[in-house]
Amino acid sequence: MPHYEQYILKVTAGATYDASKHEDVLVNTEKPIHISSEHLDARIQVRIKDYRGLPEGSPSSSPYFSTPQHPYDRYSISFAFTPERSISGKDLVFGNDFDHPIRDRLPPLFDKAFGIVKWWIDPGLDGDVYGDEPYLYGALLSSINVLRIGNKPPQAPDTGEEKAGEAVVYEEGAEGDGVEVREKYAVPAATGQRQKHFLNEAKRTDFTFEEGREYKCDFFNPYVDFNEFALKIGYGLPAISIIGHWDGQPLRYVLKDRSTNTELFVVIFQLLPTDEAKKENGVESAEDMVKKVHGGDKTEAKAAENDEELD
Repeated sequence: MPHYEQYILKVTAGATYDASKHEDVLVNTEKPIHISSEHLDARIQVRIKDYRGLPEGSPSSSPYFSTPQHPYDRYSISFAFTPERSISGKDLVFGNDFDHPIRDRLPPLFDKAFGIVKWWIDPGLDGDVYGDEPYLYGALLSSINVLRIGNKPPQAPDTGEEKAGEAVVYEEGAEGDGVEVREKYAVPAATGQRQKHFLNEAKRTDFTFEEGREYKCDFFNPYVDFNEFALKIGYGLPAISIIGHWDGQPLRYVLKDRSTNTELFVVIFQLLPTDEAKKENGVESAEDMVKKVHGGDKTEAKAAENDEELD
């Protein structure tokens, strides 16, 4: 049995890093997680192609992946948020961070893969993956795949409930008086041009995410395979096993205000051993599974990766 089949995925979301206060995300459904805090109001949805995870009985896919915009994407985190206070465009970031170092678990080709990601996919990425508290953030304005500027005050949300079998798909642009906001800041209409436009720090600094205005975003890509738990960058690089280099920490996506170092919402992707794997290996937690099955050093992690023989 490939190592990845010994795990299932659990996705949760909440207002802070404290996972004990998170709600389970109903993956591949049109029922969002609602987050309300002193910082923002948000609705979050997660879609994953070939999903194997909790809650039990979750759909294995979503109509989202059958839309013309997303036939090749493997997952999506879409969210709509309304700030409770204005935030500078230079300070609002979205990305991954970790509580503990990951430098000893990074694969040999990581530097090359990251160089490709930064050069070809997101030149705005900034981070320190070798530090004691690793992070990899991108400015929301230049990194997010879709940015739709909404009305102030927000219009009633489209929950999708009246569109059975369909998915609510956010598209680049604006609605209501958000059209005037894009014109005010001379934000290009096309996604790629908007991302390039906001690689300029002065333009990010000039932009303000306004208190009381809704913004709709979608983050997606075809590179992370949550079915096999592998990173598939392409460009001649082999697939990189996440299991083979995993130390038990969850994959965490965070929307953050860097000016105050405050998380605004957090989405956590956690690998859990299946009941069969726990019984077979005599473990109860993901951390114990890593120690027993994959070892605690890079040598055994590499062996686990080779054993999977990912294509």
